[in-house]
Amino acid sequence: MAATRLIALHHTKGRTLHKCISERTDYAMNPDKTDNGIYVTSYACDPKTASEEFLLSKRNYEQIIGRKRKDDVIAYQIRQSFRPGEITPEEANRIGYETAMRFTKGNHAFVVATHTDKAHVHNHVIFNSTTLDCHKKFRDFLGSGMALGRLSNIICLENGYSVIAPAPYHSKTTYIHEERGPCFRDKLRDEVDIALSKKPKSYEDFLSELSMQGYEIKRGKHTAVRGKGQKRFIRFRSLGKGYTEDELRKKIEGVAKGADLKTEKKPSYKDEGFDLLLNLEDIIAKGKGPGYETWAKKFNVKNVMKALIFFQEQGLRSYAELEKRAGDTAERFDKLSSDIKAYEKRLKEIAELRESIITYSKTRQIYTQYRQSGYSKKFFAEHKDDIMAHKAAKDSFNRIEGKLPSVKELNVEYQEVLAKKRAAYAEYKEVKKDMQTYQVAKYDIDKILGIDGQQKETKNREKTR
Repeated sequence: MAATRLIALHHTKGRTLHKCISERTDYAMNPDKTDNGIYVTSYACDPKTASEEFLLSKRNYEQIIGRKRKDDVIAYQIRQSFRPGEITPEEANRIGYETAMRFTKGNHAFVVATHTDKAHVHNHVIFNSTTLDCHKKFRDFLGSGMALGRLSNIICLENGYSVIAPAPYHSKTTYIHEERGPCFRDKLRDEVDIALSKKPKSYEDFLSELSMQGYEIKRGKHTAVRGKGQKRFIRFRSLGKGYTEDELRKKIEGVAKGADLKTEKKPSYKDEGFDLLLNLEDIIAKGKGPGYETWAKKFNVKNVMKALIFFQEQGLRSYAELEKRAGDTAERFDKLSSDIKAYEKRLKEIAELRESIITYSKTRQIYTQYRQSGYSKKFFAEHKDDIMAHKAAKDSFNRIEGKLPSVKELNVEYQEVLAKKRAAYAEYKEVKKDMQTYQVAKYDIDKILGIDGQQKETKNREKTR
């Protein structure tokens, strides 16, 4: 599977054209990212002089065409990322070269650099916007990104690799990076659900629960929160339906009201497909009229039928089974949430330790020379960054108990933990959906049967007699 993206590279104001081109190509061909340049290939240019050759073609274009634009696109970048563990760097570079050749139809010079410094192998393809004959330029047409994605999928299929399933046009799809996991808003929704499951008695108790989970609260016209790693505050109203401040207050007030009356508390979740039963007594009391009362009765009959169908689909034969499944899914949801947080913490620790080991290895020779110079102040001033980085890396090793692992061992552990996290997150999404369904179904069936907290206690006492 390969995810693609087409990026137009413009001439930055205040910089020379040569500097703008060389910065892009130098980053793409970074030896630390391409295994010392092993995974760098090119077409119609030399990778070492690609920026100069791109610049020369643009000057020839200006002389032939006789015009120049300040905001012109100087080059295009294709990013092509592959699923971790699915492809080798050599094969990824070959597919990237073929993709660039077929996308540009061989009319533009390009450089293909395959980066191996991340868990997922990915290509950076820089191709010149000016054609080889210096008479035309590549124009970013409407839907060019989609065309690139389709071409990449075709090439992957031809070479026996998986592809990304096409999504419906105008569909609202949330893309989640496999390594990073869910975005901040997804995590915040989960934390809000967990906080509501604790059944706070007031809105302030709810905010206190979020504070205990590590969120910073900002009060004002609209309440906003900020968690660890977030740069900006997130307002509740931006989380979508069911998570606005007014809706949260209504849920919490409903729970508190039920607690005072010693009735079963409302769940913190709401699903439009299996909505709560309308309260006929409230409708009649408000004087809505006989027509509205008749409609409400029909609405409630439909929800009764929904509840019966739900029981049949889930194979439930008793209320106790429903209650048990609702409790089991909530417990499993909490366990998976804790596991995912633990995996994310360990992945961060491994990445930091791996970076420290690499830094220590790279700066060890400089630090040895510094020590042999008798800790010369002049030598320190010349190599301050390397010496300080070496010391910081060495200090981080003191926090590790036992033998220091190798980079290879850390890479293996990283992939193992990452695989566990992906599996847990896939199950996490399914369990969350099941938990919400069972909680809403249980509440609706309680309303249908007329079960409240006091009736349950009486029913339980009768069973124990």
